[in-house]
Amino acid sequence: MPQTITARRLITATDTIDYPVLTLDAEGILTSIEPGQAHSTSDALLTSTFFDIHTHGGAGHDVMEGTSEALDTVSRFVASHGVGHFLPTTVTASIDKTLTSLDGIANAIDRAATGDWSPHQALPVGIHLEGPFISHAKRGVHPPDNILPPDVALFDRFQQAARGHIRLITIAPEVPGALDLIHHCVQNDVRVSLGHTNATCEEAHAGIAAGARSATHTFNAMRPLDHREPGVLGIVLDEQDLFAELICDGVHVAPELVRLWLKAKGPRRGILVTDAMSAAGMPEGIYTLGTFEVKVANGRAFLADDLTRGKTTLAGSVLTLDRAVENLQRFTGASLEVAANLASRNPASLMGLSETIGDAAIGRPANLNIYNAEGKLQSTLLHGRPVA
Repeated sequence: MPQTITARRLITATDTIDYPVLTLDAEGILTSIEPGQAHSTSDALLTSTFFDIHTHGGAGHDVMEGTSEALDTVSRFVASHGVGHFLPTTVTASIDKTLTSLDGIANAIDRAATGDWSPHQALPVGIHLEGPFISHAKRGVHPPDNILPPDVALFDRFQQAARGHIRLITIAPEVPGALDLIHHCVQNDVRVSLGHTNATCEEAHAGIAAGARSATHTFNAMRPLDHREPGVLGIVLDEQDLFAELICDGVHVAPELVRLWLKAKGPRRGILVTDAMSAAGMPEGIYTLGTFEVKVANGRAFLADDLTRGKTTLAGSVLTLDRAVENLQRFTGASLEVAANLASRNPASLMGLSETIGDAAIGRPANLNIYNAEGKLQSTLLHGRPVA
């Protein structure tokens, strides 16, 4: 049955509409968006749902499990935090484990594409392959024994197991063979992000010249900035056309540098991500990320083995994307319009999916986040239906 939604304001990818009246058909597709009357009683603010291009899991499950239970649970969890679409993200593991996980994630993507998916679940629309083609020097929590040199043939094995669903890959451009793999990925419509990298300025430029279009969790697992050798971080902040992820939890990146990042990348090239692990949405305790044990306490996730040796290695996050949008506004003073687009329009633009994802537009599903007048997320609609 058709329905109508009214609000104080609708934030789209390009504009804001005051007192909008949105009409949906029986399938939850937007059939019209018209300006209404200023005396509307609704004070709600509407945005498109978010698109998380970098998340490993949540609600006690890791996407590397590759099971229907794991992917269904994660997709329901992220939907409950305003996400309409996401890229399940792998972590470096053995070749056999990676192949098995990719096959399982591909099964979920295929199910979602054919409609065998709950209206309360975010849609997985591709895979982000994070590792194994990264730098040992900046590996973070990726297991060193499973990090491998960039290899076109191995990537093609991964893509075959994923049935073509790898859409984004993180690569360290300085590692021998990386430029060939970047070029190969770009030629096959896979987006490339520079990350887990110790690249110099020159090596980062080479990666961009080969076709890289983004940077993975800016500042984290990157060569630090130096005034004489800017390194990859300097290039990420300076290159105007390069997209750049950020984990905006106040743990991975200090608020001062969140502000610097937003000034550098602007409202069109910054991308908010979670890099969330299985512990997101769960009580404090011990969890796993890939093959490692992770201890979660006080909103932070640390590699458990390192804690016993007095080290504090961050192991993903327990961030949700609705919280990242809130934090961005709080840290920088940015408007909801800017913050929401960093989590919706911009990732869709990077991935070449702007025609279907990241905006509220006629002919698309009514995937909407509903905020109160104070800018707090109140509920999420997928195809016009409230997420349970």
